[in-house]
Amino acid sequence: MSDVIPCKKDPQLTQRIEEFSEILKTQSHQLDPFGLSEQDFYDSGIFEGSIQRVRGQISAAMGEKKTFVKHVLNHMQDGGFIQDWIEAGGSNRHDYSVTLNNGNIAAIELKGCLDGNNTNISARPPHANEFIVWSVCQNKGADPRHNVWSGIHTRFSADIIAEQKKVDGLVVWDWLCGTAARVCPKLENAAHRITKVGPFRLPPPCIYLFPSTIPSPRNNPTPTVNKITNVGILDAMHRCFGGRDDELNEVHFEAAMKDVDLVRTTRIVRDGKVRKESKPTPIRRS
Repeated sequence: MSDVIPCKKDPQLTQRIEEFSEILKTQSHQLDPFGLSEQDFYDSGIFEGSIQRVRGQISAAMGEKKTFVKHVLNHMQDGGFIQDWIEAGGSNRHDYSVTLNNGNIAAIELKGCLDGNNTNISARPPHANEFIVWSVCQNKGADPRHNVWSGIHTRFSADIIAEQKKVDGLVVWDWLCGTAARVCPKLENAAHRITKVGPFRLPPPCIYLFPSTIPSPRNNPTPTVNKITNVGILDAMHRCFGGRDDELNEVHFEAAMKDVDLVRTTRIVRDGKVRKESKPTPIRRS
């Protein structure tokens, strides 16, 4: 099985979600407070509208994400791993600016589970010395391995190569990591690796280092990958939260021309082993 990320979807949780969703679809009328018949209840649109409303509320909620990030960055600042940080504000296409201990500025863009089109909506600010994406996935039923590969290969590689957007790395990490909803193999027989941050008990983050320069089929087809020490914000997270170097992921993008198509090959390497590799895949941009 692909080992894009150490954690994986819990098949028992998946089964329970599927079973409960069937119960919702077939028995929600028993919760009806309006006195409608079963057919009238389902014909009325109350069920579908309620599902869409709840889904929208969960998707749009930024409060939990911001609380989580605030606790993490404050913990890093208190520990002397970064100097300072600020929220970028709604007018920017990134979410946070972090001042590193060497004075460099790291820009952070928050994303969800990496399986949606909004994964590509961001912009590296001109004042930033480095730019990373931070995946905060609130969906307990999501498949981490599918989503991380989808984000890296389908979206980031195309954006970086075709749009020449410089992204230095990715961190996949949120408050579900290490809980029963998303069991973390890093904590197996290693409870000492948990870091308590406010209300959270966190394992080390999953870090993905991207190419140090933008791949180009003619001039730079296989650029070298960033070292952890060259991406200050990821290095600070790695050291602050007890990451090990053999847990770091190197993401290689190889660009080439195949007939008239621009294609890329994506390869993820961890601890010297290829964990997943694509075939040369055309980049389709609308």
